[in-house]
Amino acid sequence: MIYSNVIKNGFRLVNKNWQLVLIQIGMILVNCIGFFVFVGIPLAVAFVIFGLDLTEMTDLKNLLGTMKDASEIITKYLGLIIVLAVSFVVYLLVAASIGLYVFGGSAGMIGRAVRDSTDRFNMNTFFSEGKRLFWPMVGFTAIIGIIFLGVAFILGVFVGGIGVIISIVKGYETTLAVVLGIFLSLLLFCIGLALIISSIALTLYGTAAIVLKGTGPWQAIKDTIKYLYRNPATLWLYCLAFGGYFLVTFLLVLLGAPFSLIPLIGAIIAIPYQLFSYAIQSYLGLVIVAVIFIYYFSTEVKLSETPDEGTAPVSGNSTPLSDTSQSQASEPAPPLR
Repeated sequence: MIYSNVIKNGFRLVNKNWQLVLIQIGMILVNCIGFFVFVGIPLAVAFVIFGLDLTEMTDLKNLLGTMKDASEIITKYLGLIIVLAVSFVVYLLVAASIGLYVFGGSAGMIGRAVRDSTDRFNMNTFFSEGKRLFWPMVGFTAIIGIIFLGVAFILGVFVGGIGVIISIVKGYETTLAVVLGIFLSLLLFCIGLALIISSIALTLYGTAAIVLKGTGPWQAIKDTIKYLYRNPATLWLYCLAFGGYFLVTFLLVLLGAPFSLIPLIGAIIAIPYQLFSYAIQSYLGLVIVAVIFIYYFSTEVKLSETPDEGTAPVSGNSTPLSDTSQSQASEPAPPLR
């Protein structure tokens, strides 16, 4: 399959369902309001109930003085700490639930568009897909979270081992310790990058398996690991897509940096610019999901559904899907006329 065709069709699919970008923007606005409701208001109420003096807490000298005794801080502001912790946990649960619901609805709409080119955005369908995929995405996210914790633990063990090795070598030869430290650091960077890339690829292609094949979270993990092992090219497509995403994000940050240098006008311009940047990032994120879904459907789902016969192109992605089916089973070329 030609990657350029897959990426072009990913853009076309998202452009046909541009309302998903607006939903992403609406989600961030709802989360911002939710932070004020679940954290800001309870915190303000706690200040009134416990009779806390905000000016005393914000005074730098008093703050540095109280930092000398952590137990005194906890005793004095225990009620505030409990309210803040509970409010923040509730906010995280609500924000995560909304995020998973919106992501499930968006992924479901993209999956339907991949299967049927005539399918267009519909709010009722979006809510239906969000409801259908919510709990599978919750379970899948929990498994992926455990995997990421395992990756972090492995990287932590490597960092600790490298530190021990360098400290031992440094006792014998300083120059060798420096060279060995640079080498091991580069090796650790490569290992960490490979683990992170593989984990995120597992997340995206696993989501595609849940949406397009209807498998459960654990089965999606197992099937995706086998799929990635059979098709190493999938990682290249993922790296290409995310490379473009990070490049655009870097350019947006670079263009927005000068606004911080302008005293008053910069702060006013920065707010709409941040909203614009988030819209671009949301759009590109949906394009990445669409690209992954198109490729996965062409190389895995469609072949398993029709293993012995060609199928018509799906989702307006006539070029890549047709190319994939032809690449899997070569056919004789028609005679030249």
